[in-house]
Amino acid sequence: MDIRFALIGCGRVAERHAEYMQANGKLVAVCDVIKERSDKFSLRFGATPYYTIDHFLQNEKVDVVAICTPNGLHAQQSISILEAGMHVLCEKPMAISVADCREMIDASERSGKILFVVKQNRFNPPITAVKRIMDEGRLGKIYSLQLNCFWNRDADYYQDSWHGTLAMDGGTLFTQFSHFIDLLYWMFGEVEDVKALLRNYAHRGIIEFEDTGMVILEFKNGITGTINYTVNSHNTNMEGSITIFGEKGTVKVGGQYLNRIEYQDIENYIIEDLPAKQKANDYGSYQGSMSNHDKVYENLVNFLHRKEPVYISPMDGMKTVEIIEMIYRKSEWVS
Repeated sequence: MDIRFALIGCGRVAERHAEYMQANGKLVAVCDVIKERSDKFSLRFGATPYYTIDHFLQNEKVDVVAICTPNGLHAQQSISILEAGMHVLCEKPMAISVADCREMIDASERSGKILFVVKQNRFNPPITAVKRIMDEGRLGKIYSLQLNCFWNRDADYYQDSWHGTLAMDGGTLFTQFSHFIDLLYWMFGEVEDVKALLRNYAHRGIIEFEDTGMVILEFKNGITGTINYTVNSHNTNMEGSITIFGEKGTVKVGGQYLNRIEYQDIENYIIEDLPAKQKANDYGSYQGSMSNHDKVYENLVNFLHRKEPVYISPMDGMKTVEIIEMIYRKSEWVS
């Protein structure tokens, strides 16, 4: 039996969701407060258009609803959908506060419906390869790591109703780099403490938070790490990379969005036979993280049809938010 999907929010990333919904079932309904967007998706995918989530809830009951709205709406909209008896697939970030994440998880448990969270960078072939050899102990004890996120988001990117605002966006780490923070938790564990220095160089009067940050992390297992990030790379995205230093090897996964092995020196081992080309999510004027939504939907469908394990739990989504909250809470602003 086909899975019945609905889509809340018909912006850029929603097109990718709609594509994989149609490939794995039927997109039944779409909803966006901007009528033209909802109507456009309706015509393109043969779905019923709605312009408020309340109207959608009054008229539809589907299997899975994907939340692709501004970050600040994820929590309440997910809770409403779960309480209405439908599974939720929530785009990143899960929410912009740990308190909201906990309420989402509580709603999932009360309703008996699953809260899926999109964390597509875990499916990047170089990342899965490095995670596997770490789990096998091929790098030995991990000493330290460096995460670099050097992207471009110019003033035009923020010229809409929510990007750049604390209430709906939350901060550069939430919107641009939460997938990278998720990888730190997934690969290296719980963060115990952070120190951070933040600054807004090029986006004053445009965004309500930082465009650049330098972070030092201490993990509970003794690993130390740094995050250097900015959205001021000139003209285009420059780099998204993780470099890992271990007793038996050093590895750098790099490229613009963690899409290739840039360096490896591992004792008696070589990572090889990875896909030659991997593409990013393309939003026209800019690119985002690696495009692995097909893997996200594959896991979702396998869970619904065969009760296979959920690859990414809402607790994982909350841990990402917890780390970002810790960075912002303990950061020092330089004016």
